[in-house]
Amino acid sequence: MIKTLAAQIKQYRKASILTPLYTSLEVVMDVLIPYVTAKLIDLGINAGDVGNVYLYGGVMLGMACLSLFFGIRAGQYSAYASSGFAANLRSAMYQNIQTFSFSDIDKFSTSGLVTRMTTDVSNLQNAYQQLLRISVRAPFRMLFSIIMCFVIDVRMSVIFIVAMVVLSVFLYFLISRVAGLFKMVFERYDQLNASVQENVAGIRVVKAFVREDYENHKFLRAAEALYKLYVRTEGLMALNHPVMNLVVYACIIAISWFGAQFVVAGTLTTGEITSLFTYVMSILMSLMMLSMIFVMLTQSAASGQRVAEVIDETADITNPVNPVMEVTDGSVDFDHVSFAYKSGSGEYAIQNISFHIRQGETIGVIGGTGSGKSSLVNLVSRLYDVSKGTVRVGGKDVRKYDLNTLRNAVSVVLQKNVLFSGSILDNLRWGNENATLEECQEACRMACADEFIDQMPKGYDTHIEQGGTNVSGGQKQRLCIARALVKKPRVLVLDDSTSACDTATDAAIQRAFREELPDITKIIIAQRISSVSACDRILVLDKGRVSGFDTHDNLLRKNAIYQEIFSLQNEESGDFDEPNKKKAKKSNPKRVKS
Repeated sequence: MIKTLAAQIKQYRKASILTPLYTSLEVVMDVLIPYVTAKLIDLGINAGDVGNVYLYGGVMLGMACLSLFFGIRAGQYSAYASSGFAANLRSAMYQNIQTFSFSDIDKFSTSGLVTRMTTDVSNLQNAYQQLLRISVRAPFRMLFSIIMCFVIDVRMSVIFIVAMVVLSVFLYFLISRVAGLFKMVFERYDQLNASVQENVAGIRVVKAFVREDYENHKFLRAAEALYKLYVRTEGLMALNHPVMNLVVYACIIAISWFGAQFVVAGTLTTGEITSLFTYVMSILMSLMMLSMIFVMLTQSAASGQRVAEVIDETADITNPVNPVMEVTDGSVDFDHVSFAYKSGSGEYAIQNISFHIRQGETIGVIGGTGSGKSSLVNLVSRLYDVSKGTVRVGGKDVRKYDLNTLRNAVSVVLQKNVLFSGSILDNLRWGNENATLEECQEACRMACADEFIDQMPKGYDTHIEQGGTNVSGGQKQRLCIARALVKKPRVLVLDDSTSACDTATDAAIQRAFREELPDITKIIIAQRISSVSACDRILVLDKGRVSGFDTHDNLLRKNAIYQEIFSLQNEESGDFDEPNKKKAKKSNPKRVKS
């Protein structure tokens, strides 16, 4: 972990070195001032020597100015180094997250990644800043103060040694109890963030179903769990301050008692005991700062481990050695392919599937919920890797391609459509940042998106809100299809991407694909048979296996599942889960539609 985090200091190494250097010089000045004060009292004030008063007073003023200068420089460099360190951490995490496959994202969860990039990195930034200053200032100040105490009077210095032993035992007890609690705290943060993210993303559904009270209770449960754990953790940490005060006051009393006797006996001067009081406060304040640093580092260690996990994570889908840099054609082959989301679980989403798709073919994919439709098409662009078998595009195993090359050649419109804040043109150019306006307009025409874009006041410069909240579901789908077409792919995959479009628009899109994209292989997942009936062939999936792969007419004659789906869509609701329900409810063919 430490090696991973330290590697992110990078260009801020100089500032990270200068900060403790200036801090050390500041401490030297601070520690010498009480010693000079003792000289001023004994050799100047008590001796009635005005010259020594001016001399030592001037020396103290010079030391104070130097201490101020060194402190300012240390503060500037520590802020620069810690802020840069945090920026590098976030950048390293973000860049590595971009390489993650879908399974890697599933491993950490979206809310967990957000917490790590915000709360955890902020904790590390604060810890690093304190580490550069206080963790240098406190031990140096304590060490130099102890040395000066021994220089002044060895007998009185024993008091400080006893105090340090007591505090060390207490700190060990405190840190050993708090370390595990902080790790649990951050896990609770993940749960709280997940609740907030889910609620905000689905706020329209929450309001539509009047579930505000339920969501409030769910959030409060997560917040209360975090609250109770934090109270427990902070309760232990709160012991630090009173114990420190107890030790400080005990030291002051001991110095007052023994020091007064030594002064009366003539073995200690007034200036020396004054300096000792200053040094004892300096030592004990340094100990207090060190205890705070230990607690803070304990808290930050949990954050550091979570951040390092993301930075060190190796994506399970990476480029091969000497990758293929060109997809020559749009043919697609599945050769005895099986796939499980959790490796080694034996729970396959698709099992032993084999088929061949020729370049330029339009293939429909249909089946009930959980039949493996989305899992199947995610393997084509290598969003997931197969568990068994081989997927080939252009005659080559997809694992041999450069990832960017493959994904540029296989354009996927996912089931969950996402638009980003910016203009319509900006969103379209996600498919190809160098696409001209004319190319974007052509893609929109084929996706039937031009009809509503032209009606907008600013046309292609119309601003899209985050998540595409200012366009309808059907409009969002058409923009996502157009964005995929702008890439000019060899294989186009539509994962139920016209479900929010009306039948006429769906038909128009399908017609445009047939007439204007004859050389592009098209794989269309749909919930309506009308969306795939005109395809060259249709793949029927059932529980992760191929039930049929043929033309619409042949499937109607030979495939029982397809026949039942077709019948239901023409007679009842058209829900693809109905065939399974019908088998369980043959006595009630007029059941309630989904």
